Amino acid sequence: MLQWVKIAFRNVLRNKRRSFVTLFAIAIGFSSISLFNGYTDNTYEGLRQSAIQGEGLGHLTVFKKGWNEFGKLNPAQYLLTQAEVQKIAQLLKEDPSVVLVTPQLHGSGLVGNGVQSTIFIASGVVPDEDRLLRGEFATRRPIVGGTLQTDKPYAVEMAQDLARQLNLSPNGDGTIMASTFDGQMNALGIEIAGIYDTGTAATNDKYIRIPFSYAQELYDTDKADRVIVLLNHWQSTLPQKERIATLLSQNGLEVEIKTWNERSQFFVKVKGMFDMIFAFIFSIVLIIVLMSVANTMSMAVIERTREIGTLRALGLKQRGVSLMFALEGAMMGGLGCLVGVAITVAGCALIVAIGPTYTPPGSSSPIPLIVNLLPQAMARLTLFLMTLSLLAAILPARRAAKGNVVESLGHV
Repeated sequence: MLQWVKIAFRNVLRNKRRSFVTLFAIAIGFSSISLFNGYTDNTYEGLRQSAIQGEGLGHLTVFKKGWNEFGKLNPAQYLLTQAEVQKIAQLLKEDPSVVLVTPQLHGSGLVGNGVQSTIFIASGVVPDEDRLLRGEFATRRPIVGGTLQTDKPYAVEMAQDLARQLNLSPNGDGTIMASTFDGQMNALGIEIAGIYDTGTAATNDKYIRIPFSYAQELYDTDKADRVIVLLNHWQSTLPQKERIATLLSQNGLEVEIKTWNERSQFFVKVKGMFDMIFAFIFSIVLIIVLMSVANTMSMAVIERTREIGTLRALGLKQRGVSLMFALEGAMMGGLGCLVGVAITVAGCALIVAIGPTYTPPGSSSPIPLIVNLLPQAMARLTLFLMTLSLLAAILPARRAAKGNVVESLGHV
């Protein structure tokens, strides 16, 4: 077999110009797929972390059964009681894969500065537990002023565009007003502990984060509308969802559980868009590789017709001729992929050195352009393109092998 490989390598080098063009086409296709795959992988990773920790969705969210369908129309009927929240926390914290279980209460209303007012969307969170939930996002996001504190329940964090509209700054005072779950109006005074950037233009002029106890006071309830579960790894989300659903059901809790990606529609839509773009690029590269290798091998077959006839006359079977050209195609694909790996690594290094940034749609601030280097994905792509090149070389090789030996020897 080694002898066959040596022969295939020499044959690839026969026409260096044509082989170089084919190798270059394969290399560019390989690096294009690898770089875009690395970019999408980093984008998915960033969006996943942004949803789980940045948005505070956690890996799993436990709701009262019926909340997602009827909760907006009749929220009071689909809240989790204190006893239910405590029972959920007690059951889940026994699992070593569960890092955090924390209640939240969300709502909306009007916020004002004494002169003017506008709508707000509030997230009521337990300050210390929320910092653990958000991890590095709790310190990464730009904050002017302080953060939520358990001993100051009236101090809130306000999104920067909302604070700008109301002309509020840290340590400034305001008022929030909302309808309680019983339909009564309630108003409370607030102090601006800090101003932060939500990272999304659509929410930067609406969001307020307040301590969980103050949210309960605002909506006149001692309940929660959800319980957030943070796991030790996102890949255990689905298995844990099934296990937790079964566990809670067996303990008499009627709940429904949503995963982070079920709640983050932005992640689902962006992933769907990038998957479609990747499929489009991959299809183009597939066609280019097929056409390049098939054209190169067809020209090689025409030029070496007399050689093929001589080999057949010396006793080489049709299968041997097909194998010879198939190995040439596979080698061309393999060499092209090796060059593609070099281009991909160089491209990643160049991006790291330059450090470009861009502002994606819907974002309120620029983010760095990062491309992950994915050795396993590149190894799979190399194997695929080598197989594809081998298959692309088989058709002209089989046609040449089936030719008449005498006519092949007399070919000019």
